[in-house]
Amino acid sequence: MPSKSAALEQEAKRRSSQKKRTRFWRYLPLYLMFLPGALYLFMNNYAPMSGLIIAFKKVNWRKGILGSDWVGLSNFTYLFKTKDAFNITRNTLLYNITFIVLGTVIAITIAILLNEITHKLMKQFYQTVILLPYLISIVVVSYLVFALLSSETGFVNNTILKAMGKEPISWYTEPKYWPYILVIVHIWKTFGYDCILYYATLVGIDHSYYEAAVIDGANRWNQIVHVTLPSLLPTIITLTLMSIGKIFYSDFGLFYQVPMDSGPLLDITSTIDTYVYRGLIRLNDIGMSSAAGFYQSVVGFVLVLLANWTVKKVGGEENALF
Repeated sequence: MPSKSAALEQEAKRRSSQKKRTRFWRYLPLYLMFLPGALYLFMNNYAPMSGLIIAFKKVNWRKGILGSDWVGLSNFTYLFKTKDAFNITRNTLLYNITFIVLGTVIAITIAILLNEITHKLMKQFYQTVILLPYLISIVVVSYLVFALLSSETGFVNNTILKAMGKEPISWYTEPKYWPYILVIVHIWKTFGYDCILYYATLVGIDHSYYEAAVIDGANRWNQIVHVTLPSLLPTIITLTLMSIGKIFYSDFGLFYQVPMDSGPLLDITSTIDTYVYRGLIRLNDIGMSSAAGFYQSVVGFVLVLLANWTVKKVGGEENALF
């Protein structure tokens, strides 16, 4: 006969197994809701990682990807040996740094202003208006920009500049204007998404903090500085780290479609993504394109680790993403 301790142990195992089954059936609806997202994440983000070997091969479709010849790191030299390497790297980094800084400041500012609105319908209206540009296709945005800047029929030339008595500008052949145009278009299109995220964080702030600040004599500005911004800090750090991870990527539609792939603007609008695309169209070498994507991913991963380590050292582990 089994001893009393063995019987108790078996009973404990039975109860533990029963709890696990009960917990599984209790959370089954949540698992089913999670399943489509998990499948999409696997198919879109993880399954394609097997194609990383293309970056190290000279692809021959007769032999197949696995049977193609290995070429080591020669595909990566396409990015570094070209005369435009410095230009495209500079553009990619500077544009993204500008997008991160200005986008964060503007999104936080608008979120705070949105939180100050007390009328429910007006608040919903402004939320919709702010988010709407984010939902518009970049192709549509490019034609909206063209409608504004077209040399012959553009609104700016034919209405604004004409009313001011100034000569029309050939926008699509003047590179000096496009750093400002691209920044404005990107901020206008994307800040709404981050703004809604910051606003969702603001809604969750305990109002007792503001009440205590008022009792201490804090005005509205002091409340924003000492209550609102510290409460937003975890969200700011998370979104900034995610942006840093993509700092070597660029919005292909913004830099290719919006300038209409205009030749005179290439020095200002060419980034790593658009340069690789043009090279792929001309040379039809998928290995070079894959090498560029691999390079961007590795650099982005390293930058996220460095940024997160910096946050830990400066702001403490509680503010770091991981």
